[in-house]
Amino acid sequence: MTALKQRYDVVVVGGGIAGLSAALSATENGARVALLDRATEQETGGNTRYTEAYLRMKSLDEVSDGLADTIVDDFMGHPDPGITADSGLDWERRNPLLRSHQVVDLDYVATFEDNAGPTLRWLEGHGISFGQLPTLFLTVSTTRMAPVGGGLALVETLGAKARALGVDFHFQTTARTLRVDDNGRVTGVEAVDATGARQVFTGTVVLASGGYQGNAELMARYHGPLGMLARPVARGGNYNKGEGIEMAMAAGAATAGNFALFHAEPVDPRSPDPEAAIMAFTYGILVNVNGERFVDEARGPIDAWYERTTRDIQGQPRGIAWMILDAAGQAIPNLKTAIRSEESPVRADTIAELAAKIEVDPATLEATVAAYNAACPDGEWDPTRPDGLATDGVTPPKSNWASPIQSGPFIAYPIMCANVFTFGGLKVDATSRVIDRDGRVITGLYAAGEMTGLYYSNYTGSTSVLRGATFGKIAGAHAASLSALQPAGERS
Repeated sequence: MTALKQRYDVVVVGGGIAGLSAALSATENGARVALLDRATEQETGGNTRYTEAYLRMKSLDEVSDGLADTIVDDFMGHPDPGITADSGLDWERRNPLLRSHQVVDLDYVATFEDNAGPTLRWLEGHGISFGQLPTLFLTVSTTRMAPVGGGLALVETLGAKARALGVDFHFQTTARTLRVDDNGRVTGVEAVDATGARQVFTGTVVLASGGYQGNAELMARYHGPLGMLARPVARGGNYNKGEGIEMAMAAGAATAGNFALFHAEPVDPRSPDPEAAIMAFTYGILVNVNGERFVDEARGPIDAWYERTTRDIQGQPRGIAWMILDAAGQAIPNLKTAIRSEESPVRADTIAELAAKIEVDPATLEATVAAYNAACPDGEWDPTRPDGLATDGVTPPKSNWASPIQSGPFIAYPIMCANVFTFGGLKVDATSRVIDRDGRVITGLYAAGEMTGLYYSNYTGSTSVLRGATFGKIAGAHAASLSALQPAGERS
């Protein structure tokens, strides 16, 4: 059966913040746009729909201090300095090995920093309101803003605006393969609709379909046995199965970011709620299912360290840890802000009773708590800032907020590692054009959002939605301009 062909100027794959921004931007630049989303209309938006969408900004016009440095200073291994020496040259003058290299593109980071503020102003013009809203972090290392109404407001407001401007939405439609002509130009995508019928959407392509956290096979391929010990942080992540990355790689795309890691968040495994985060472990202790401490729970502000601690939790038996707080820890002002799970904690009047309830050996847990308590110093405990109260003589140490676990009643929350999004993705330049493994632009192909590689050893917090909007807007405008350059007879 011949596939139904639908002709557009720009085809956007994915309905999250990157895809919606690309679709709006392309439409504003004169393109006829289709947006494909494998989800139903009720669940469109991917991860964006469920996130609070924190933005690493100190105002609508200024990014937080050190944003670019934090991204660039992320550990990327030990790349050959003979290749990276060209990083300061204009893109066209760089060695092709560097243009296709997995390390971060400095021009991309500079463009991100320069365009984040104007992008938020653009979103504001489309009906999005922003504010200095409370976060789930009781101690922080940087400033943040957020859209009023979170990611859901982004999806609903921008989706309605896109429809009003004429964007055609195709729900329950999954892009499977890129169409590439004899000159290597991407001319559209082949997709499958809700009935299983094949369709062809022709036009310049913007891929914005997220990573692969919803694909168990790819998680096992890239993350080994630990892959099964994490799950998508929200329902939307289950729609991210990696086809966008795979189809671009099949067309020769280069990659960037670290395929061995993902953005990890500590959540209550009992909760079905999106982002049921537990961000209070800095004030207590973490023990594994054997009743033993295994990590410094408070190396610094939680917003800067929770990801690395969550990976330590993932590496424990069964990928589970228990956060234990005593009565003093539970009395911290606004503690519930840092515990987003609606599930009740396990409660007990003694450590031995608590151990029995969480199925940990009581004698081991009592010994763990006693050793920790004996190592805690005297001093003023200040939960509002890293206070330098560190243990002495216990392994592992605790660098801040080291206060004895001694006053009942005690509570415990289970914590597992959730996969917010995967780090490995496509290599793009500062205009969101996808680069091939020979350092050339793949004409007709753009990518934006979480499917483009940027992070390596640690997520630069509160940048995912921000860069999705920023580079979605950039990709849409460039895709529209590329389509406009085609002769009328060749236009899709």
